[in-house]
Amino acid sequence: MSVAQKPAPKFIPKDPLTLHPETRLVHGGTTRSPYGETSEALFLTQGFVYDNAESCEARFKGEDPGFVYSRYGNPTTAMFEERMALLEGAEAARATASGMAAVNAALLCQLSAGDHVVAARALFGSCRWILEDFLPRFGIETTLVDGTDLAAWQAAARPSTKVFFLESPTNPTLELIDIAAVAQIAHAAGARLVVDNVFATPLLQHPFELGADIVVYSTTKHVDGQGRCLGGVILSSQQFVTDHLQTFLRQTGPSISPFNAWIMLKGLETLALRVERMQASAGRIADALAGLPKIETVLYPGRADHPQAELARRQMKGGGTLVTFVVEGGKEGAFRFANALGLIRISNNLGDAKSLITHPATTTHQRFTPEARAEMGISDGLLRLSVGLEHPDDLIADLATAAGAL
Repeated sequence: MSVAQKPAPKFIPKDPLTLHPETRLVHGGTTRSPYGETSEALFLTQGFVYDNAESCEARFKGEDPGFVYSRYGNPTTAMFEERMALLEGAEAARATASGMAAVNAALLCQLSAGDHVVAARALFGSCRWILEDFLPRFGIETTLVDGTDLAAWQAAARPSTKVFFLESPTNPTLELIDIAAVAQIAHAAGARLVVDNVFATPLLQHPFELGADIVVYSTTKHVDGQGRCLGGVILSSQQFVTDHLQTFLRQTGPSISPFNAWIMLKGLETLALRVERMQASAGRIADALAGLPKIETVLYPGRADHPQAELARRQMKGGGTLVTFVVEGGKEGAFRFANALGLIRISNNLGDAKSLITHPATTTHQRFTPEARAEMGISDGLLRLSVGLEHPDDLIADLATAAGAL
């Protein structure tokens, strides 16, 4: 059977942003081949062919639109990027091989020797490594501040400051940072604000509406949501992509596999359903944990006793899918609790369909000194729970059994 030689239909309503997020997650960015497939096509190819040498030259010059090499762009990857941009309300998106590739590229593409970064000290361990160990190799300094102290952000800015960087809620303490206020300080200092929004997901917090310039995700987490593939994405204005990001990605090559991009596309279709269920369960679990013996502290942005509950109500659309809590007995108590769990599995990942528990002091933040961890609020008895899709009653029963082992 021959392929019909006609332009493939594309899902382009008059204004995709008028559609609800759930609809954008299913249809956004879809481009169909002449075969008219229902599911988005997987273009598992390294390169592309040209009708003649002249068209090849024009493609490389950028005079003829189209794909050149999958390190620069790919039809499947482009669909994923467009869907993420539509979901986030961004002008442009570029996918990467992992979340850390996204963080590194978003920072390094716009920084040079002599530049300065201001960042919240409460960050994922690998993000701290980039700021404290990697960027200084290129003559780029970083000042770490208490993210909740707006005066500290303002005081840390210098004439050479180019970037402010934060995550909110933070990993793993679920501390919140006032994104709108920090954005104002950054812009007054002539800097861009980069926000890692992975804990909130694109559905529960909208950094661009709060003034962020660049948003990054590890799509390994909620977007995939089933523990299958690594991925990341950077969202920004088209101008930022043109001036800073596109050439950096093209020449350094942190590109996502088309297969992984296809997995992420399929994950996006169910993201809203999964986050809604996970969040509802997380709220119930946080309340249940607060009533269990030998649980010293429960941190959940959706609870009224969260230290920044008012900011959570103002900045987020819900409490999220993660719950952090502190058990009695320090590291020994935390290990005893985790080892007593039967349904919830020990893993350093999050956003998965399966509920996962992590001891940050010995995993994601183990490289820090005890003093540095204490400064970030990470005690030896702290555990981070990523709530999955299991029935909440089963998860609560599992947690209660573990608490009984303390």
